[in-house]
Amino acid sequence: MINVCFVCLGNICRSPMAEAVFKKIIDERGISASFNVTSRATSDYEEGNPVYPPVAKLLKERGYNFTHVSKPLTKHDVINNDFVLVMDSNNLFNVLSLTGDKCEGKVYKLGSFSKTPFDIADPWYTRDFEKTYSEVYSCCQNFVDYILANHGNLLYYERHNN
Repeated sequence: MINVCFVCLGNICRSPMAEAVFKKIIDERGISASFNVTSRATSDYEEGNPVYPPVAKLLKERGYNFTHVSKPLTKHDVINNDFVLVMDSNNLFNVLSLTGDKCEGKVYKLGSFSKTPFDIADPWYTRDFEKTYSEVYSCCQNFVDYILANHGNLLYYERHNN
């Protein structure tokens, strides 16, 4: 089982979007049984809140059946995940600070799974939910490709009867 946690500031926009996208990609590729996927916040600002309505609307329009409640990230979460994928440099700093830099080898920016690494902008501020979705989708696809190339021997491939 590969444990993956997506992290952003409030856990109502980018990280739950990435969680939903990643789950759909691994399901479509027939490898979802090999993963435990969650998302968390570096703050408790939105704890207990659902996905931000514009994000929920965007995901629903694209066929995602996804419910979520914001939860703050704990040191335990970082330690118990194989990959902690943050959305930006501030998230990276906060996660590494939480663990005293002891989990550095498992914490990555999601945008690093791109030809040119970048921070995924927070649509709460930019209001560009489509751009964020496009970036998240592309980087999640690339992250799955990375897992297949580097950890494929750990995956269980499901048989789909179509």
